[in-house]
Amino acid sequence: MWAIVINDEITKIIVNPARLTIDDVKYSPKIFSLWTVEEKEAKGIYEIVHDNSNRKDEQWYINTNVSYDFDGSEVTSSYGTATPKEHEDITWTQADIDDLDEDEGLEVGDIKTRGLKYNLIKDLKLTVANELAKTDWYITRKTEKSTAIPSAISTHRNSVRTKQATMETQITNASNTPALETLYKYTITDGVQSRPLGELPTLEI
Repeated sequence: MWAIVINDEITKIIVNPARLTIDDVKYSPKIFSLWTVEEKEAKGIYEIVHDNSNRKDEQWYINTNVSYDFDGSEVTSSYGTATPKEHEDITWTQADIDDLDEDEGLEVGDIKTRGLKYNLIKDLKLTVANELAKTDWYITRKTEKSTAIPSAISTHRNSVRTKQATMETQITNASNTPALETLYKYTITDGVQSRPLGELPTLEI
């Protein structure tokens, strides 16, 4: 990415090489690859130096928009301070409803935005449902044909639900965003990869 700087002010951001008109002179996109850094900067074309030190994982945080700065010799792009996503559901207040053109039947206390923990648990439940679906046919067969469910299958299904309950408790009890991140962060010890949240038992069918 490049920035066009005129009179020490950034006037344009260029994502991909493109035709340019500078001082009424038209230039080919080839200048971005053929010109030296010095030649480009002499025309006010600066390659942007990206500073991602404040950028955080968007699974857990809301990043700010990128801002650009020219210090006289270099153009940099950077982020402001990221905001942790809300852990709990956000509900509609009367003030929120009053600000709408139409209230659409909303009432105070209705869910406005689902919180991070809700969505994490929702994803977990979907994973659990997919795992249990592998052996649901045993349940159907038991209902329709009275064929006994193998003990290994019953044990597995119970293990999945037990682990699910434990994982949901870990997510619910996480005190802050770093704690949630840590639950999902994999580390390798003695060649074994694991995370504090653990994994659901799986059964190959």
